[in-house]
This record gives sequence, C-alpha cells and structure tokens, in this order.
Amino acid sequence: MMPDWRAAWAAVRERMRRELGDPVFDAWIGPLNLESFVSDELKIGTAKPFVRNWVANHYVGRIEKAFMAEGFTPASLAIVISAMASPNLGPAIGGAIPREAQHQGLTDIQSSVSYLPPRSESRTNEDDRGLWNRMLHPQQTFESFIPGAANQFGHGAARSFADGQQSDIPLLYIHGGFGFGKTHLLNAAALEFRKRGKRTLFLRAEDFMRHFLGALYRKDTLAFKEELRTAEVLIIDDLQHICRSTATASEFLYTVNAFADLRRRVVIAADRPPQALEGLGADVKSRLGGGLCVGLDKPDRDTRLAILKFRAAEFTRHKPDVVLPDSVLERIADLEDASPRDLIGVFTKLATYADLTKKPVTLEVAEEAVGLRAGPGAKTSIEDIQHKTAEFYKLDVKDFHSPQRARRVARPRQVAMYLSRKLTTRSLPEIGRRFGGRDHTTVLHACRRIEALIGEDSLFRQEVDFLSQMLQRRPEI
Repeated sequence: MMPDWRAAWAAVRERMRRELGDPVFDAWIGPLNLESFVSDELKIGTAKPFVRNWVANHYVGRIEKAFMAEGFTPASLAIVISAMASPNLGPAIGGAIPREAQHQGLTDIQSSVSYLPPRSESRTNEDDRGLWNRMLHPQQTFESFIPGAANQFGHGAARSFADGQQSDIPLLYIHGGFGFGKTHLLNAAALEFRKRGKRTLFLRAEDFMRHFLGALYRKDTLAFKEELRTAEVLIIDDLQHICRSTATASEFLYTVNAFADLRRRVVIAADRPPQALEGLGADVKSRLGGGLCVGLDKPDRDTRLAILKFRAAEFTRHKPDVVLPDSVLERIADLEDASPRDLIGVFTKLATYADLTKKPVTLEVAEEAVGLRAGPGAKTSIEDIQHKTAEFYKLDVKDFHSPQRARRVARPRQVAMYLSRKLTTRSLPEIGRRFGGRDHTTVLHACRRIEALIGEDSLFRQEVDFLSQMLQRRPEI
C-alpha cells in the first residue's frame, strides 16, 4: 500500500515548525510544496530559486530526517523549482538530471535541482554542521549536584530557570572558579530543557568561535546564524575564551540579542562576572549583566564532606568491595582550598588504589597515597612552586625565567603559573614578574590552557593534582 505522502508532508511541516521556530520555518520551509510522489520518490518545490538553493544546501537533510521521524521512508527526495513557476523546466521536475543533459550545457536545469540519494547514502547526524554533536553527561544532573552555602543560590537559580519558573528572565549567567561546578549545572540544565522538549544547543565558547570563524572563512555566516537560531535554548560554557576574538564577541552579542527578541533562553558560564571579562565591549557586558547573574564559591567543609560521601556511595554501589571509612573522607574534606573537582580527584585516586590493591584504606594509607599531610592552613610561595615543579619535570628553575618556548619548558612553566595563581594570593602581574618579567596576559593564557588540558587529559590532571597536593603538604615535625 502506497504511503499517504500528502499527510506525511503535513506532519513533517508541523514537526519542522516546532523544531525551527516560526521565523525560520516561515522563511525557508513555509514556501515549499509537495510537487509529486511517484514510486516513493518525492519532489518538493518552491517558486523562488533562492529559496530552493538555500533549502537544498542547508535543510534537505533535516527534511529527510523529519520524514523518518514521522515513520515514512522516501526512496529519494529532490528540492526543485515549482513546475507552475517555471513550465519550461519540465525535465527538472523528475528529480535527477538526465545523463544526456549533463553534456548539453543545460546549466539552468542543473542549478534548479537538488537530488538526495537513498537513505543508505545520505548524510549522517554527525555531518549536520557539527554544532549539535556534543553528548550530555547523564550523571551530571541537578540531583547529583551537592548544594551548600557557597553554591545553593546558583543551584536553585539554574534549576528554576530550566524548569521554566523564571520565564520572564531570558538569560542566566553563572560564574565561578575552576572546578566549582559550573559545567555540571549547565549540563543538568541542558538535560532538563531537553526533557521538557526544548531544542537545546550546548556549546563551549571555543566551539562557537571555531564554527563562526570557519563560516567566516567560507563566506557562509548566514548559514551559521540560521543554524544557531534553530535552537530554543542556547547554552555556552567558558565564555571567557570568546574574549580573544573581537569578531566572535560581536557575533555572540548579535546571537544573544536575537534570542532575546525571539523570547528564547540563554545560559552562560564563565570564570568571572561579566564586568571582569577582559576584551569585551561595554555593550556585551551590559547585555550579560542584564540577566540573572549568580556566583559559585568554594564549598565549606560540610559541603565538601557531603560531596565526598555522595561520591563514595556511588562508587560503592558499583564496587561493593571498595569502602572508604568516614575518617578518610573527613581528612580529605579538611583540604580548605580544594574545589569540588579537586576533592573528586583525590577521592578517585584513593578509591582506585583500594580497588587495585585490595587493601583497606586507612588514614595512614590515604596520607601516603595522595600526600594529605599538609593539613589546613599550609602556606605556599611562588618560589616553592617553581622549585617543586622544576624538580618534577627535571628542569632548572632558571628555565622558567628564560625566553625559551620549547614544549619541554613551556608546558611546565604554564603549570607553575597555574599553581601560583591557584595556591597563592599573588596577582597576575606579580606572578608574571616572578616568571622572567612576563605580562599578566601570558599568565592568564597559561592558566586557561592548563585548565583546558586538565579537563581533556586525565593523566595530565593527575600530574597537576599531585604537584598541588605535594606543595600544600605541611612539613613534618
């Protein structure tokens, strides 16, 4: 029995209206009509050549996916100039260009036809611009985020924003230090938005930059803008990295303004408040500051202990033989300067040690395994950091002051700068002066680079964690 393609097309149009929103739908999908459906080969036409060309280049794959989602599988799909609008283009209505016509200079026919091969040869989801490729972390939910005095407002604001309770606020801005839980809250919000049927786009700032600059290079920025605006919710992490490009910052502002005009939601995270972002104009800072701005601070001891106990319960649920006693968890919670990410890193080391060695984790074992002898209140100087880091990477401290840019020197120097910012109260200019008179922007770049590598490379994160814990170790008496 032949499918009811007219009913299928009506369902596809409704689906695409929901996915794209009224402005995009009315501009590109609304003018399309189902021309013919012979042997399940669909011909979708429009009277305007510009619309046909744009749809053929940017939306034909999405139309096919919409048919599949509605339970219909066309053998092929062509976007054509409507026969009513151009009666002389009869051969084009049939779909692909006849082979003999390809050698007769019939460029008018070629330019008006887009032939989509059968499904087995068509584009995959991964080919669809790459903006939507990010996979959400299923465990980073609002329920698994442990709120405390330092982050309770941020947790509540993100949750109510995702639940739709703050419908009159178009933008949520979350700021806080590295490892304080910003990405966790963004991921949780994205999960909640998608659960509620919202088309949610989650990007890192560097993803936004890469795709925009690529479109700029291809002279295809309109397609980039249209793709962004198909989202009902836009979530951007690590916004501070956008500050490196004036053109990208301007495009970001246009995007936020467009979402505000369309009454759609935007969630942003950065490592500092809007007014402290370097390299952004007053207009961007004003737009960000006009939203709901919430900060995440270092957790207090009770919150640190609650985080550790939650993670211990999760680990034991999967590996019943691994149990870390409360005395060990309380000892880890004594690390006053530790972020939630630092705490989880220490816990993971101990839990992995217990799992691999099958030995009970006593307080002594914990102190030896991850260097917890520091205790609260230990002081660390930039000189200590330089000496320990140089020793760890088998360098001379003088290398950190030299102009060398070789990787074997540059990366350890960046680690030492990152630890100097994390473990001391020195300013960026002061740290730069201690590293051979370097500019504060060099220190800031080093900190951002090391933070990015920590998130990408687990082995590198262990190196930096080990150095950090070793530097905070209290000298034994």
